[in-house]
Amino acid sequence: MAISDTQGALAGGRSYLAIPGPSVVPDRVLNAMHRASPNIYQGALIDMVDTLIPDLKRVARTKAHVAIYIANGHGAWEAAFANTLAPGDRVLALICGRFGQGWAQMARDMGLDVEELDFGRASPIDPARVEAALRADKEGRIKAVLATHVDTSTSALSDMPALRAAMDAAGHPALLMADCIASFACDRFEMDEWGVDILVTGSQKGLMMPPGLGLVFFSEKAAQVRRGLARVSPYWDWTLRANPDEFYQYFFGTAPTHHLYGMRAALDMIHDEGVEAVWARHDRLARAIWAACEVWAEGGALKMNIIDPAQRSRAVTALSLPAPKASDLRAWLEANAGVTLGVGLGFAMPSEPAWHGYFRIGHMGHVNAHMVLGVLGSIEAGLAALDIPHGSGAVGAAAAVIAKG
Repeated sequence: MAISDTQGALAGGRSYLAIPGPSVVPDRVLNAMHRASPNIYQGALIDMVDTLIPDLKRVARTKAHVAIYIANGHGAWEAAFANTLAPGDRVLALICGRFGQGWAQMARDMGLDVEELDFGRASPIDPARVEAALRADKEGRIKAVLATHVDTSTSALSDMPALRAAMDAAGHPALLMADCIASFACDRFEMDEWGVDILVTGSQKGLMMPPGLGLVFFSEKAAQVRRGLARVSPYWDWTLRANPDEFYQYFFGTAPTHHLYGMRAALDMIHDEGVEAVWARHDRLARAIWAACEVWAEGGALKMNIIDPAQRSRAVTALSLPAPKASDLRAWLEANAGVTLGVGLGFAMPSEPAWHGYFRIGHMGHVNAHMVLGVLGSIEAGLAALDIPHGSGAVGAAAAVIAKG
């Protein structure tokens, strides 16, 4: 029987999902969704959805526009392209992991001309290289720059203000598109202040909801580009979604009713805490996890993928162990502690032995000190049970970070 079929059989109690999305859905969100189907033509649902728009913009730190799609993050990627680019247009794809590669591949599949800058799997975007590439684009063929703020596979966090500064220094008019699927409501992001034209994200990570909603925030500059396109696929067109004349136009048809109730509850939780406090909480908990990992790494087996703390996401941490120890550890934790860690992505193919040497810890959304310390204590137990060399005192180091705040 597969481990997933026996989750918690030895552990008992409530299992915990420590993967980098879908994240833990709070009871408050689940309870909000647990209701009979509402009227989609008039009444409370219509009034409630109107309140979501300004509150979503508060999280994105923008006064611009937002469109909601019944889609995952890949749908949000496609919507960004569909509204601003035509087949044959060139984009500059900045890649620091599997998801940057995926966004670039989608661009190719949609008929775009893709120029890539690959920064490897252990570092974020280098703004100097981006500036050089844009300066070399003498004819202005590049219409958009694609940047993953956090690549979920590598946990690399890229400096978006520095990227915008590089684009401005090059004097290049391309749109700046940011994939914030992993970072939204986890890592600090200031859409307007940082000069981002398009922000794409999804419901299933920092927004603490089930998968199913894709969000595209777009500036007036991006809206103007859309108005210049000859044709946009009706479903992906953000024009009426962002400024509907009738309620159904928010969603190009039937509303995702129960997801909308969940989003209302999730946004209430974020704004009750305060967006800046949410960012600070994620920072504190991430630093606690890193402190534990640094102690474990003293044993010589465990390694953190991103060395510089300033370049690490506050939502996910990518790690490695000598293969197959990462898979062994994940299996032990699921069976014995009721904890599920994330698999490694983008470092090796699942068919390769090396694939079993990578894993990730998700720490995004609905997470607090006791949840993180529980995961870390469980990992330490797993390392000991499997005789994986590791330094001692890791959980204490994490607790000290949390104690200091």
